[in-house]
Amino acid sequence: MAALSTYWPTLLDVARRLDPNGSISAVAEILNQTNEILDDIPFVEGNLPTGHKTTLRAKIPTPTWRLLNQGVVPVKSTTNQITEVCGILEARSEVDCDMAKMNGNTAEWRLSEDLPIIEGIGQELASTLIDGDTSIDPEKFVGLSPRYYSLASSVTTSENIIDGGGTGSDNTSVWLVGWSNATVHGIYPKGSKAGLTQEDLGKQTVITDMKTGARMEAYVTRYQQVAGLCVRDWRYAVRIANIDISDLETAGDAADSSANLIKLMSIALDKIPNLSSCRPVFYMNNRVRAMLRVKLMSKSNVFLTLEDLKGASGITRPTLQFMGVPCRRVDAIGVAEEQIS
Repeated sequence: MAALSTYWPTLLDVARRLDPNGSISAVAEILNQTNEILDDIPFVEGNLPTGHKTTLRAKIPTPTWRLLNQGVVPVKSTTNQITEVCGILEARSEVDCDMAKMNGNTAEWRLSEDLPIIEGIGQELASTLIDGDTSIDPEKFVGLSPRYYSLASSVTTSENIIDGGGTGSDNTSVWLVGWSNATVHGIYPKGSKAGLTQEDLGKQTVITDMKTGARMEAYVTRYQQVAGLCVRDWRYAVRIANIDISDLETAGDAADSSANLIKLMSIALDKIPNLSSCRPVFYMNNRVRAMLRVKLMSKSNVFLTLEDLKGASGITRPTLQFMGVPCRRVDAIGVAEEQIS
């Protein structure tokens, strides 16, 4: 029975969600995260049923200084092609029909079940955007971290990794991404719909016990998001890695051993070739952003500001910015990263 309650809500779940008047109570979603990267990422329809193939300029030809009566050898550029894949993120909600009808609020009950499922999809998508690695989880897509993983000069993307100086295992990263359809963007398969899709499958007979074949009638809802990440130009993403989180949280104290985030973020901005050709955004977890707010209080600081920005929901709210670039919160960025060397 313990396994059963994992997949289907029980009477105890019903009782926990009913107000004294019998209506569905508002649930305090204490497990929800804030992953503002999902509000920012632009999505582009891929040119493949499974993802997107993009062509990159590999070499620009060198012209010749020509003398009179001297010929010039023809030159040409070279290109490479890479294929980005999408992953299928799916969840199903199955609610006992009789349980949903018990309080007369069938639609509200189904919604109360589905909201955390939608939240879970968002959390998983944000986590994969940061750390997705198909060499470990082939069903996912490749996120940012596996692309910016080494400071070795032999790795091309090492040019856009800035060492924050942390040497332990309690490190975190700050990301700067320049979003645009020509630089870094999300993808969805050719011929499909972008975003999260919901399909109400209505009332179905579902098996509750594979051994006995026990069945019940349930309202079934299917959620799916097929998405991937395309880094067309690796120069438009910068990782400030090896930020020791425990040291960072000494910012403003008498014994301040925190990394110089202002300096590191300034360096990151100059790694982007053309800030005007993209929409640059800094991403960090709440502990890092809290320390930026501490630095905001310094009278000598003129680069960190609070500006009113309108979000994807249309709501205007104060947003922390560094030199005009929004600093957004992504809880999917961990605080236990190994040192990048």
